[in-house]
Amino acid sequence: MKKIKSIHFVGIKGAGMTPLAIMAKEAGIRITGSDIGDVFITDEILKKRHISVFQGFNPSHVGDVDLVITTGAHGGLKNLEVKEAETKGIPVVTQGEAVGLFMDGKIFGRKFVGISVCGTNGKTTTSAMVATILKNANLGPSYLIGTSFVESLGFGGHIGKGKYLVAEADEYATDPTFDKTPKFLWQNPKILVITNIDFDHPDIYPSIKTVKEAFKKFVSKLSQGGSIVAFGDGPNVREVVNDFEGHKITYGMDERNDYVVSDIKTENTKTKFRLKNNKGFDCLFKLSIFGEQNVLNATAAILVGKYIELSLDKLKRGIFLYTGSKRRSEFIGKLSSGALVFDDYAHNPTKVSATLKAFRAAYPKKRIVCIFQPHTYSRTKSLFEQFSSSFKDADTVIITDIYASLREKKDSSVSSKRLADAIRFSSRRSPFGHLRCAVVFLAKLQDVVEYINSKRYGDDTIIITMGAGDIYKINSKFEYLPARQAGRNPK
Repeated sequence: MKKIKSIHFVGIKGAGMTPLAIMAKEAGIRITGSDIGDVFITDEILKKRHISVFQGFNPSHVGDVDLVITTGAHGGLKNLEVKEAETKGIPVVTQGEAVGLFMDGKIFGRKFVGISVCGTNGKTTTSAMVATILKNANLGPSYLIGTSFVESLGFGGHIGKGKYLVAEADEYATDPTFDKTPKFLWQNPKILVITNIDFDHPDIYPSIKTVKEAFKKFVSKLSQGGSIVAFGDGPNVREVVNDFEGHKITYGMDERNDYVVSDIKTENTKTKFRLKNNKGFDCLFKLSIFGEQNVLNATAAILVGKYIELSLDKLKRGIFLYTGSKRRSEFIGKLSSGALVFDDYAHNPTKVSATLKAFRAAYPKKRIVCIFQPHTYSRTKSLFEQFSSSFKDADTVIITDIYASLREKKDSSVSSKRLADAIRFSSRRSPFGHLRCAVVFLAKLQDVVEYINSKRYGDDTIIITMGAGDIYKINSKFEYLPARQAGRNPK
């Protein structure tokens, strides 16, 4: 590519697009962008970075730019603005391709050492943890993290002075309509992290077999002399990395792993755990967050740092300084009635179950109210049975209408009402026939707001909004204490 001085982003508010725009602007590139008028979690960040956004899509938004980057949503490669760029002879790439171009130095004229983090769950948190460790080791990392804000880093996108670029690597399609290539195949990393592999995205992958095939292709792309850090407890992960002949490190709780996690203890929403191998490494680490899944995410990040030969002190300090990311068990505030409110992006059964288990361990004496918004008809239908048994650590489950993707049609064979009934049936665990958890179906988000405000949940309750849609928006409509009274680190 010629020297890029200006880029237009089609669908700039997307969680994968905004970090690209921020990184490019920090590199001195002129940025324009367009998106729909709906409120996104990235709106505030774009405003703070002084990136204006055209509302809606119109060919006139595409000026005299050197490159157009488009999302897979909003028509993707058939978007009006993309077609206008093609008419003008302006190169067009997708978000997935752009991450690869950034990593390979095709945009900035500067090639990075890529650290790609892939997996069905944990990509955002693990990427943010790796970047936090590198930042606090004074390595000046660049990063592309699929969220708007990370407390220990700032914005989800950044170009640093160092050689490393940490990037989420998503297995979803480049363009779900026109290009089914998994997005992560555009990346060429030196270090590859695999957090887990489960069946997800049924609109793209018909089976777990096809998911594993995509991951195997990614592993086969690993550059010469590269390394894999992989979650060895997962049979799907083990199968994917089994034939890789290069350097690899496995981790998990199984003693057969290269590094074994043990002695996990949660105290006051912080966590301690032990990490050891059979070569004499034995160390206690502390996290500022909670959850067994986050211990595993942290282990992956620590092993990346260890592979690039950071000192133990830098690993310990770096991982402790990670305090969370937007929409990942994020503390929102304390209601005027006393309940603590959190928000989480969990949208598949594995993540839902792990997140609720983490909250149960962190708050063993509190009632847990989970407000879940199913995401897409295809995922809800394909994983219906798994979803029905994923809420066992909640005391009350509120199910809202399915948040439908713009890319799919309504499927009347599945509904949130049916899911609520299935969860209610699955929760019958008492020998006396009593329900372990109460299950409530409230179709509209405003119904949920009215329900929560009317309940006046006290300080014995944790409320968690959960899902990949717009469920997080209701949090602003609850009745809170002033921020200084709510506190930043709830106990």
